[in-house]
Amino acid sequence: MNENKLTWAIIGGGNGGQAAAGHLGVLGFKVRLFDIIPETIMAINKQGGIHVEGAVNGFGKVELATIDIKQAVLGADIIMIVAPALAHKTIAKNLVPHLTDGQIIFIHPGATFGALEVRKVLDDEGCKADVVIAEALSLLYACRASKPGTASIKGIKNDLLVAAIPAAKTNEVVKKLNQAFPQMVSGKNVLETSLNNLNAVMHPAPSLLNTSMIESKHEWKYYWDGITKSVGAFVENLDKERIALGKALGLELPSVLELYKVLYNAEGETLSDAVKRNAAYAEIIGQKRIDTRYILEDIPMGLVPMVSLAKKLGVPCERMETVCKLGSFVLNKDLISNGRTLENLNLHETNLEEFLKYINTGSKAS
Repeated sequence: MNENKLTWAIIGGGNGGQAAAGHLGVLGFKVRLFDIIPETIMAINKQGGIHVEGAVNGFGKVELATIDIKQAVLGADIIMIVAPALAHKTIAKNLVPHLTDGQIIFIHPGATFGALEVRKVLDDEGCKADVVIAEALSLLYACRASKPGTASIKGIKNDLLVAAIPAAKTNEVVKKLNQAFPQMVSGKNVLETSLNNLNAVMHPAPSLLNTSMIESKHEWKYYWDGITKSVGAFVENLDKERIALGKALGLELPSVLELYKVLYNAEGETLSDAVKRNAAYAEIIGQKRIDTRYILEDIPMGLVPMVSLAKKLGVPCERMETVCKLGSFVLNKDLISNGRTLENLNLHETNLEEFLKYINTGSKAS
């Protein structure tokens, strides 16, 4: 099969969605893009694609931009969801009537337990199509869409871990993804991708610890100014809880420092040093309100599932749990009960053996 005959449906027209659609278009693939914002759709259709600049330069043709999800996914080989994790459940539900056998749903990124949540939605909705669900541990790009139809790709990760449910389908999925993205590599299973969710580690705690800076009149850089020595040390200690959780599941997870070296070639003795050596972060300005996705998404869809699993396995998670509670208190909003807990994924009654079987085979114990 001619590699460029693959058809990609990009679900989401934000920063990552436009970067991915534009990049794929530059590479010569057939691309459709779905978004709920009519102005974004009209702008992309008017110019026939997306201008990309930075690490990728050119004009990526988009054969169709639409607010009709059916039009986007009809006949697509790969359905790439590039949208906030808070929207994954709704997107999955809207996809169900239009899915066909052989399609790949690729959640890019999946946050924590993204593939498990999408799988549950498809099962609950009685999806009959034989599809494979995969997730990436992070977004491939450091990017911004300055306006509809223009994406700035500030950096591309060197390697990006991807896994599928069932795990036996991972290599098949990655082989297809590699036709466009050679950076994507196979993970052991979706636990490895989920528990390597860097956003859960790098966003909630530093944001909460920089609340006064966020609400001040000062402009600041999130990573270069916000990850101070003390904030970085707290995050590194929180990260040790994540690593211990992985060990309890038979996974040797890299530390946050090791991930920065792999993903960005950014090295340092401390996290505070490493982020300042990541050129892709040079222009990342700190937010000016506390109620952003760094809290609203990365706690319930990032840290909460880790805490839920850690508690089930008896793994200490005091710092992660503290950040979840602090975020709820600061925002005066329950960020925990509606998160991706094992209870909400209907996996709370499984023992460890049954849980791992489901992760690896996609089938629950009878």
